[in-house]
Amino acid sequence: MKPVALITGASSGIGADLARVFAANGHELALVARREDRLNALADEIAAGGRPRPAVLAFDLERREAAASLAGELAGRGLEPAYVVNNAGFGLSGRAAGLDRDEELAMIDLNVRVLTDLSLRFVDTLARHRGGILNVASIAAFLPGPGMAVYYATKAYVLSFSEALHRELSGRGIRVTALCPGPVETEFQARSGMTLPGAARFIELPALEVARIGYRALRRGQRVAIAGTGNRIAVALMRFVPNGLLMAAVDRRNGGA
Repeated sequence: MKPVALITGASSGIGADLARVFAANGHELALVARREDRLNALADEIAAGGRPRPAVLAFDLERREAAASLAGELAGRGLEPAYVVNNAGFGLSGRAAGLDRDEELAMIDLNVRVLTDLSLRFVDTLARHRGGILNVASIAAFLPGPGMAVYYATKAYVLSFSEALHRELSGRGIRVTALCPGPVETEFQARSGMTLPGAARFIELPALEVARIGYRALRRGQRVAIAGTGNRIAVALMRFVPNGLLMAAVDRRNGGA
């Protein structure tokens, strides 16, 4: 079985740049997303740079059986994950009670259930290759988020789960890192309906820089990687501000009163 870095949500944004960074550091890849044309374009780009062409796996991970089907497809191609990068996810802006309930539950499925499944499904192969898991969370994980309540809650889960796994799996030689970016200009904003305030430009990072930070942190065995100095300062300051004030600020940013 050939070891690969399995990267979900690889068709655009941070996921596509994570693929570029892993490939540049000598890893063979298996790319997962719904949009096969985007994945093939990225695979061709990586191959044109002199790297092995990544395996392309077009899956809609929101489907209940997708993770099991993905594992079967990998095995059928003679591939096994040495690294799992859980980047697939989305957000929704608006009051939780007013949003489409099915969409919110689909967000929980993708951001939480699928990430958990893929983090645990390949533990034996990750241990065999002394590889790791990179779970993409957010600085949203550090506080409640009125106006995007379910999304913030899913990222809090990702952070907590990843930190616990970091401890649990360390004895098996598996590194686990939660990557927590702040504002990044990607397709995520368009799907979520979120607009970035002008002040966000001071802490915004390019997706490629976020990907590089995440990769370095994973290779070092770092438990949590907050991307960017401005974001690290913001998270540190949150510890000294009452949650009520933080939530009011987040509410205003997310379009509330």
